[in-house]
Amino acid sequence: MSYAEKVKATSYMTKRRVWLNIVLLLCVAGVITFAYLGSLPLLDPDEPVYAETAREMLQFHDFISPRIYGEFWYDKPPMYYWLVAGAFEIFGKGEFAARFPSALLATAGAVLVYLSGRKLFGERAGLLAGLILATSLEYFYLSKAAVTDVTLTFFLTAALLAFLHGKYYLFYGCAAFAVVTKGPIGIIFCGAIPGLYLLAVGKWPLIKRMKLLSGTMLFLVIALPWYLLMYHYHGMAFIETFLGFHNITRFLQPEHPAGSLWYYYIPVILVGFFPWIAFMVQAVYAALKDKGANQHQLVFLVIWAATVFGFFTLSQTKLVSYILPMYPPLALVVGWYFDKAWSEKRFSVLKSSATILTVVALILEAGLLYAGKAVMSGLYFPGMVTAVVFAVANILVWWLSVRQDFRSVFAVNVVAMLFFSTYLVTQLLPVITPVFSMKPFIEDFNQYYDGQSQVYVKKSFRPGFMFYSGIPGKEISGDEALTTLLGENTAAFFIVKDTEYRQLPAALQDKVIVLATNNDKILLAHKGNN
Repeated sequence: MSYAEKVKATSYMTKRRVWLNIVLLLCVAGVITFAYLGSLPLLDPDEPVYAETAREMLQFHDFISPRIYGEFWYDKPPMYYWLVAGAFEIFGKGEFAARFPSALLATAGAVLVYLSGRKLFGERAGLLAGLILATSLEYFYLSKAAVTDVTLTFFLTAALLAFLHGKYYLFYGCAAFAVVTKGPIGIIFCGAIPGLYLLAVGKWPLIKRMKLLSGTMLFLVIALPWYLLMYHYHGMAFIETFLGFHNITRFLQPEHPAGSLWYYYIPVILVGFFPWIAFMVQAVYAALKDKGANQHQLVFLVIWAATVFGFFTLSQTKLVSYILPMYPPLALVVGWYFDKAWSEKRFSVLKSSATILTVVALILEAGLLYAGKAVMSGLYFPGMVTAVVFAVANILVWWLSVRQDFRSVFAVNVVAMLFFSTYLVTQLLPVITPVFSMKPFIEDFNQYYDGQSQVYVKKSFRPGFMFYSGIPGKEISGDEALTTLLGENTAAFFIVKDTEYRQLPAALQDKVIVLATNNDKILLAHKGNN
């Protein structure tokens, strides 16, 4: 065989391996993200917000100004609404379509991490990174949710990896899409992370090659039009609400009590990056110590993850989903580390990670069993099954670690998470769905509603009530508001929490009829003043 033929054969085998790995990754990520995607109703309060806003875009034929309850809504930029509206047109207005963009982009994100990882660290390390990302607990859970976090994570990942690979126009373009997905956070991360990296490694001359002028123009062409149109149509109301409240105020002031907890994201990442949290600390430490050919790439990935974690730790408003953009760089670092330990036959890595995995798995199992006993009895049996599966997986990991089998240790973790992702959707989540979704309650409501009386709805129930009933209702903003409304001599229906009804004075309870209860929700009909 001639040299040219050998080169051609090698190229063919490389391309074949890449495609086979992509198929494997698509199978794993596809099963995790798309299986039973539309089997559960939308969970309050977040999922129905995005689904309803997309539905009203189609209803009003207005794809510039987001609406909910027929009123303009300045909470988020339009990217996810656009994607869901497109999915509604293709698949119909339902749960599958509302979640489809998240599932699609989560799968694409895993493939993107693989393709980038293979160029940075080698074929096997890239594949490991893609599988790690796809099977991380929080990543695959949010891939099944109709929320913006996966979409933002995809565009941020694409932008920052494009920067790392020197694809600067792609960097600016994807950064712009991140800004159209969730606002200034796209600018903050796409500016701070490369900036901190250049500062850390002293690569300031790289700025000259970054096409700053033309790249910035591309960024503005993509990112700016929607914001200019919104300002044109809505003026300072848009600026004050979107930038003022939903970005600046929420960063400086906690929207939820948990916002004051500085350690909030430590347990989140322990559970959210399960089971790969077993390798994370060692991997980050090894990445910072590495002085080889991959030193700068590893520094960039660690800075990326640390910046996301640090920013949202400083933010006074905290949500579990906010730190999702740190999982792609962590997956790449852990993929690199696992591959390196595998190649160097560092068998001690397997035993130490098995110990960490056991501890975190026990915490997760204990949480599930506690929830089944103390919070919701229906969770006890599926929680027991999950605990048994994790226990078996842990035993296998220990046994295979003793046998020094890197491939099988990794495979057991992937298979266990494949099972858990399916079991979560088919057995665990259906138990709590009636508590976190308005869909089951709507059947009760429809039996009693007269079609014309005013409906008052608790704030957290309102998005799901609107999506499933088509009735906007009026928001009850607090206990005092409920008391005031019940004091009026007006025929009306009220949808509130059962505990709120029971806390009402007896005189006000006498003014309503309890029509239906469903878990923590109660439907009341106002009898009027006597």
